Amino acid sequence: MNGMAAAAWLDGPVRLADARTGGPSCGHRNTRAWMMPIPPFTPHREHDMVEDWPLQSFLELGPLPSAVPCARLHVRQLLWEWKLADLSEAAELVVSELLTNAVQASQAMEFLPPVRMWLLSDNRRVLILVWDASPQPPVRMYSSDDAENGRGLLLVETISTRWNWYFPHDSGGKVVWAQIGTEWQ
Repeated sequence: MNGMAAAAWLDGPVRLADARTGGPSCGHRNTRAWMMPIPPFTPHREHDMVEDWPLQSFLELGPLPSAVPCARLHVRQLLWEWKLADLSEAAELVVSELLTNAVQASQAMEFLPPVRMWLLSDNRRVLILVWDASPQPPVRMYSSDDAENGRGLLLVETISTRWNWYFPHDSGGKVVWAQIGTEWQ
């Protein structure tokens, strides 16, 4: 499913970028194959963040358990291609946790909206953004030592340099993001 088809259930259009240039697209139907949704950044960093992260990838998946291994494989291959394989293990684990939470949040809704993941890099760091349509904020669970679940956001906090979440102003739902690599400059 491409970003245009998935936008049918959202309030308003999905912003698109030309995948070749990263800039806004002209919106012509014949260029659709070159287009991808722009990452949903916070309002105060709306436009400058795209230039800060020249390497970008977008993946939209159904809210199914198979979404998590698909996303992990995508991360592994992409970071190898970007020559950032040393960040792959940490990035894969963070993506697993964030995507698992997004899939669960989407499955709890009365319709099954997709989950979306953006990977961005500046050749030193990787920024992972995961969107789901649920308006519920992520909740960090405090589980017992022998519990099998409930440690996802704790792992994200431990592995990533920074992480947080926000409600995007133009698409509903929420975005949870994490940075892997060196400290924020």
